[in-house]
Amino acid sequence: MKLILLGAPGAGKGTQAERIAKKLNIPTISTGFIIRQAISAQTDLGKIAKDFIDKGQLVPDEVVIKILFERIKEDDCKNGFILDGFPRTIPQAEALVEADIRIDKVLSIELEDEVILDRLSGRRECSKCGKTFHVLFQKPQKEGICDVCGGELICRKDDNPETIKSRLSVYHKQTEPLIAFYKNMGILAPVESKKDVEATTKEVFKALGV
Repeated sequence: MKLILLGAPGAGKGTQAERIAKKLNIPTISTGFIIRQAISAQTDLGKIAKDFIDKGQLVPDEVVIKILFERIKEDDCKNGFILDGFPRTIPQAEALVEADIRIDKVLSIELEDEVILDRLSGRRECSKCGKTFHVLFQKPQKEGICDVCGGELICRKDDNPETIKSRLSVYHKQTEPLIAFYKNMGILAPVESKKDVEATTKEVFKALGV
C-alpha cells in the first residue's frame, strides 16, 4: 500500500505513520527528517534547506522531489511506503502523478491551529535518530534521552511559537489545497486527530480498512 499523510505541522502525522508502518510492514519516508539529516551533514542541499526552514518556510520543490525520488527507489519500498511531509504543494503532487507513482490512499489528519500551537511547543526530537516525544503527551522513559537510541532530545528551532504560526500560515496557503486535489482523485480519507493517540490510530486504521 502506498500512502500519503496530510495535515498541519503538529497534527500527529509522524506518530500515526509509525503505527501504520508497523501494522502494514512498510517504511515511513519523512522528507522532513531526510532534509534535517542533510542540514546536519552540511550538504549543499542541506544548506539551502536550512535557510528556508529557519524562516518557517517550505523547502523548494525541486530539492524535496530529488531527495524523495531517490529514496523510494530503495528495496524496502517495493511493497509500499508512507509519505510523511510530501507532497506539500500542488506541483509536488503533480510530480508524483507525472512520475507514474500511484498512491492508494491519502489520509488527512485534521486538527485546529490553537491545539497545534500547544502540541508543538512541547515537542522534543532525538538529535540522532529523529524519534519524536512530547513533554506532556509522549514522555521518554528518561527525561531528555531518546528511548530508541539514547540520543539527546532537543527542541527544534521551528517549534518556537512565532515560527509555528508562520508554518501554519504557509500550510494553509500552500498545502491545504492538496485536500481538494486528492478529493477530486477519489482517494482522500479525512481523519480527526483526537487528544488520545490510540483513538486517533483506531480511526486511521478504520479509514485504511485494516
